[in-house]
Amino acid sequence: ESLTKDILAIYSLRLKALRLCDEMQSLAKHGHFLPPNMQGLTPDQVEELKLTDEYERKCIPQGGSMECPDNIGRRSGKAPNESMAEVIMKTITDVKEGLSAKLVTANRVLELKEVQDNMNKLRGAIMIVYPMNLPPYDPVQAELDDCEDLSGTQASLEVIEQGALWWAGKELLPEKLLLDYVGKNEKTKIVVKLSKKGQQAPGREQQLTEEQKKEMMAWQYRKQEEMKKLHEADDGDDYLNSQWANPNSLKNSFHGIGNIKWGPK
Repeated sequence: ESLTKDILAIYSLRLKALRLCDEMQSLAKHGHFLPPNMQGLTPDQVEELKLTDEYERKCIPQGGSMECPDNIGRRSGKAPNESMAEVIMKTITDVKEGLSAKLVTANRVLELKEVQDNMNKLRGAIMIVYPMNLPPYDPVQAELDDCEDLSGTQASLEVIEQGALWWAGKELLPEKLLLDYVGKNEKTKIVVKLSKKGQQAPGREQQLTEEQKKEMMAWQYRKQEEMKKLHEADDGDDYLNSQWANPNSLKNSFHGIGNIKWGPK
């Protein structure tokens, strides 16, 4: 049970950090989030409806802003200057590297404290660029305040509130110990999968890696090309003109009439 809780905590916080990275990229490009009643409207429509953004003067990035309109109409278009945008983007790059799935191939362990440290890096970058904070309805600020609303989004499908661990097609029940499934050898390595509680067993791990699949496809392609060349080189019945394919070759050799050709000299 404790193992499931630990893995679920790491999984959930990692998802949160990656969602925050995506929203911070938009923040660095187009500035803070517009009020819900102004999103998707053109400047003429905003002026006609006499709508105002009360956070426009409060959410000024450090060092001033520059105009970079958002084509989707979700953000204000007042982006941080290049140096402040670089602070955000560099932090995002560092955090994504620290939470990358490539850590598995590098045999690096990802612990909860490391994920928390990466979240603090993102929080620190926002405090540097936006010392007066962002609007409460901005997804970046909502993620930092733990009040994000993911309903109706693709990200909500990845959220697991109550999880279950699976291994070898079996659910690891919380009332049992890990040694009940894998034995007492501490050097045993297993790959478990986390899924929502009550769901069916998740799909098995792929037997081949992506690199191995590419190598097999390349080998099959080379084999097909070789067979194609052999087929093109084979002209069908040409072998019938060969001396060894002549059924009368032995008889002709006894009569001394081999290698006779007809035609004008």
